Amino acid sequence: MEKIILFYKFVPIADPEMTVRWQKELCSRLGLSGRTIVSEHGINGTLGGPLEGLVEYKREMNSSGIFRGIDYKWSAGGREDFPRLSIKARTELVTFGMPDGFEVDEQGVVGGGKHLSPTALNSLVEQRGDEVVFFDGRNAYEAQIGRFRGAIVPNVDTSHDFLAALDDESLAEYKDRPIVTYCTGGIRCEVLSAVLRDKGFSEVYQVKGGIIKYVSEFGEDGLWEGSLYTFDKRMIVDFGSDTSTLGRCDECNGSEKIFRNCAVLDCKARFLRCEGCLASQSQCSQHQMADA
Repeated sequence: MEKIILFYKFVPIADPEMTVRWQKELCSRLGLSGRTIVSEHGINGTLGGPLEGLVEYKREMNSSGIFRGIDYKWSAGGREDFPRLSIKARTELVTFGMPDGFEVDEQGVVGGGKHLSPTALNSLVEQRGDEVVFFDGRNAYEAQIGRFRGAIVPNVDTSHDFLAALDDESLAEYKDRPIVTYCTGGIRCEVLSAVLRDKGFSEVYQVKGGIIKYVSEFGEDGLWEGSLYTFDKRMIVDFGSDTSTLGRCDECNGSEKIFRNCAVLDCKARFLRCEGCLASQSQCSQHQMADA
């Protein structure tokens, strides 16, 4: 049996390069593939492989001391969902473009939002109703196929875009309301919630364990609707056979949840297009117009 795990931990790391070397040896020995980033702020990884290898990985991480107690999110999949093992040292775990803009100690990001378990999140919404604001911490296109109901989705293409997006005057009306940030596994929200508080939002929360944790417990019987976009061969994760299809084909407006890459090799555009429309046109809208 194979599985995929997602994990992160914000904790000071004195020598990221040494940690990278250890991670490469450990993952190679256990037959794992995937992506891991290490920085002076901590570690962030998605790994696939045999169940026994992942269990041993978790055991050795706990034995290291510094990475003890990580909350691992388990998902369907395996080694074949990743082309190779990639472990690198970076200046940031999430590239907001502010490596020195927040503080990390042994407890995590200093000044971040309050963590809410899936059950606690439901309770908050039951108690506060429409006063609660959901804030999507992912790239905007990801929300096309799945999101928390009624969420604010900033028009961002990368994590770098968030700092400018948070200065939008239209967000000022939410500064005194309970605002809940969410992302795939929770890591972006560790930093994003701290930035929101720094910008004057008074009551900031984050979904503990991210979308994966919430939907694994409640599916679409809770506050989430649609599919989850992933950055591997799976492309999407559905949490039941009756998962809603929120996305729309950019050609015919029919239901669609699979993103396509533009046929022009140097184009980075991702777009939703159904099989029927894709057969006649595999380029993004910009290149379609250029060829017209």
